[in-house]
Amino acid sequence: MAQHRPPRVNTYSDEDVDEGPGFKKNHIFIGGSLNLGFSGNVFNVGAAPEIGYSFNRWVDVGALVNFNYTSERADPTGYYNPDVRTRIYNYGVGAFARFYPLPFLFLIAEPEYNWTSVTETQMPNGGSYRYNQQASSFLLGVGYGQRFVGHSGFYIAIMFDALSNPGSPYRDYNNAAIPVLKAGFDFYLHSKKNRD
Repeated sequence: MAQHRPPRVNTYSDEDVDEGPGFKKNHIFIGGSLNLGFSGNVFNVGAAPEIGYSFNRWVDVGALVNFNYTSERADPTGYYNPDVRTRIYNYGVGAFARFYPLPFLFLIAEPEYNWTSVTETQMPNGGSYRYNQQASSFLLGVGYGQRFVGHSGFYIAIMFDALSNPGSPYRDYNNAAIPVLKAGFDFYLHSKKNRD
């Protein structure tokens, strides 16, 4: 027991991760994240369950679904919007790739396609208008995490939408990108037991 070396933090263990060719069940992970975005008049919150695969110590790829809620306060001055309160519910599908140049630091790319239901309420009289739209987005960012392939991991990332589609849940009323803060946990299937 005293001669056993524990796994290294933030990366693969020295002993029990097979990086050889072929598909490995213990490299499949499931998990998810919570989203949080904000700017002066805009608030965004959501969740994104995900499934992925760790190809090696440098690359994870996977698929996700997302659910988001966005609200924008009415602006009586007319600077941010023409005194309209907006509530947006959306759901979408996407993919992601995380690249780890360092064991604890990653770059992330996340293309998505979203379906959105929008309700706009003109203030102060309260007249409402509802419509549906679709839009693609392409989130790019950087993150920090601890990841032990075959066992578990967690991460936090900040991202921005690199596209300019006005229907994106990650853009404000003036079509400016809002920061997206995402934190998540992943759990590997068929995780390996520590050796005695």
